[in-house]
Amino acid sequence: MQKEFIQTFRDKSTLMVYIILPLLQLFLFAYAMNMNIEDMALVVADQSLDAESRAYVEAMVNSTAFEVVDYVESEADVVAAIDAGEAEAGLYIPAAFGEHVARGDAQALFLVDGSEFFSAQSAYNNARVIATAHATEVLLGKAASAGLTAGLTESSLPLDTRTRVLYNPNMTDLWFIIPSMVALILQIQTINLTASSVVREREVGTMEQLLVTPIRPGELMLGKITPHIIIALINTLSIVAVGIFWFGVPVKGNFGAFLAVCLLYIISGLGLGLLISTVSQNHKQALQVGALLMLVGTMLGGVIFPRYTMPTWSQWIGNLFPVTYFVPIVRGLMTKGVGLGAIHTYITELFLYIVVIMLIATRAFKQGLD
Repeated sequence: MQKEFIQTFRDKSTLMVYIILPLLQLFLFAYAMNMNIEDMALVVADQSLDAESRAYVEAMVNSTAFEVVDYVESEADVVAAIDAGEAEAGLYIPAAFGEHVARGDAQALFLVDGSEFFSAQSAYNNARVIATAHATEVLLGKAASAGLTAGLTESSLPLDTRTRVLYNPNMTDLWFIIPSMVALILQIQTINLTASSVVREREVGTMEQLLVTPIRPGELMLGKITPHIIIALINTLSIVAVGIFWFGVPVKGNFGAFLAVCLLYIISGLGLGLLISTVSQNHKQALQVGALLMLVGTMLGGVIFPRYTMPTWSQWIGNLFPVTYFVPIVRGLMTKGVGLGAIHTYITELFLYIVVIMLIATRAFKQGLD
């Protein structure tokens, strides 16, 4: 353990990379992953040019979801603009739109660029909401002008559904992103910290010196990960501090409990890195295996995509990564502010993961010695 401390903290340049890189990753992820898509480029082909069509286009613009970048002549021109990347969405309004609105059978065509998932989903949902709200407004206006009922408002409709978003009422995207990024960045760093640890001993020729000592494989594993635990804890505090004071993301739960669970997660990631290092033949192979596992863990661990939508076989593969158990924990403690009792199942699974991964790494190391 003393040797690992000396070797880890002696290389100042590498140590600074270990400390600064997670912060850089957090800033890049937080600013790049913007889920609140506004002012999407919209191209309009209005062949009616009447008051009703202009009101519909204004409803699109006033929602702040879309920004009209060009007016074209036909539906083909709308598709051509989307094909050229000049717009993410297009609106085609046929001739005599106002007359059809008066008869109650008006139709308009909204086209969305489906090559980008998040943009397409946002545009589709916003267009439906805007169209429904505008149609309701037109219907209420027609009823009022016809004198069917006095003082008719939207509250007079037969159904009024109230929606309340728990834990993040303002739908602030960073409140969704930062907890997941804490889990992702810590997984990336902890695996990288120890993925080359044991294999490095083989490459520099110091493995034989360790073998002639009375050290046991389990003690070797402990000595290898202890300095990296301290580095990872420093990074955890720095990442969370930036999330709180720079991005304004609160930790609603008990902060001490949050750090304790982060420590478990750090040990689990370091254990997975040790296993990679033990079964790898050289440093390059260890890095390649680590990169592959980090990619799979990110995709199947619930960091970006919800796990309940995945098939059963992919969920079982996701269970092989500690991030799968930590994501609901960090979201529960940071975003929801729940107590440990609400997430005790995930904490227990994470603890069992540590025991299993360390046993497997130790056994793999013994087999490597044999």
